[in-house]
Amino acid sequence: MNGKPMAFLDSAASSQKPEQVLEALDHYYRTQNANVHRGVYALSQIATDAFESSRRTVQQFINAGSEREVIFVRGTTEGINLVASSFGRTFFKAGSEILITGMEHHSNIVPWQLIAEQTGAVLKVVPVTDSGEIELDVYASMLSEKTALVAAVHVSNALGTVNPVEAMIRLAHEQDIPVLLDGAQAVPHMKVDVQALDADFYVFSAHKMLGPTGFGILYGKEKWLDKMPPYHGGGEMIKEVTFEKTTFNELPFKFEAGTPDISGAVAMEAAIRYLEAIGMDQVMRREQELLEYGTEKLLAIDGIRMYGTAPHKAGVMSFLLEGVHPFDLGTLLDKMGIAVRTGHHCTQPLMARFGIPGTVRASLGIYNNEADLDQLTEGVIRAATMLR
Repeated sequence: MNGKPMAFLDSAASSQKPEQVLEALDHYYRTQNANVHRGVYALSQIATDAFESSRRTVQQFINAGSEREVIFVRGTTEGINLVASSFGRTFFKAGSEILITGMEHHSNIVPWQLIAEQTGAVLKVVPVTDSGEIELDVYASMLSEKTALVAAVHVSNALGTVNPVEAMIRLAHEQDIPVLLDGAQAVPHMKVDVQALDADFYVFSAHKMLGPTGFGILYGKEKWLDKMPPYHGGGEMIKEVTFEKTTFNELPFKFEAGTPDISGAVAMEAAIRYLEAIGMDQVMRREQELLEYGTEKLLAIDGIRMYGTAPHKAGVMSFLLEGVHPFDLGTLLDKMGIAVRTGHHCTQPLMARFGIPGTVRASLGIYNNEADLDQLTEGVIRAATMLR
């Protein structure tokens, strides 16, 4: 990139794809392409088998209790919007409280604001400490009989903080409060077991875990999904339609209106198989090694300030260089072949909490190595001499 070896350090935004995923996409369109669930002919049945095989693989990967609890969506954002709209219309009322944290992505803020305006519910925010953590005792004190739902990020995209979600869920469930977790930054980097967590809803995206864009997963406990009305109307989600009344399909199809992203499901399965072959424990161990290595290298640079210093972090290094605007630094790093993200990372309230417009964010994937982080630190040092 720009005539330099490329150090891709923006996996929190979207990951690169292994050959196996690209081959799965190509193989589907060349040899299996047909609509699913609707054809009696052999090719349609082959496509349906490939599509539903992906659902079973996802179920096993996150240890969902049933395939019925795995809903295919366009990504984390749509999954959250689905729950906000469907669950919210069913269970929120005037005065209901939706509890989120101060480090949420906009995708886990705006949908709740929209449904709150429609239902009279109120959004409550758990504050974030200087180190980028939530305080469990403060969180616990904010739970009440008014709390209708907790919606929290598992791993912060802007800070890398791994939240104590097991304890958060346990505290909420002690008061019969359901919990949704935004797992977009967790599932690609660590083993996630939704039954062990006891999450009521869990959402994540394929494109952040070596898979294709435009595809994602909503996991929901069957007891909740059964009670929620459809989010979209149309084909596939129906059982019978007359002009007078429509009856809806069973789970998971009740929430999957229209022709789905079949190739996305197939490629998602290939991405999961790739990660499973490495082992999620190995993925986490390797990325932790790189996080420690990169953090140490960056902190040795004069004028660096790190944001997100929680002891339990995933592979995100968010920082500023004293006297340098993050956009200027990111632009110069790009000229040196280094891809980082600059700005507010769709967490403007969090940036406001720290009193800054944004940060430079270097985020890791399983394909990174120490050379990428050496290139980053050398680039920051060089940029510092040019911009100060």
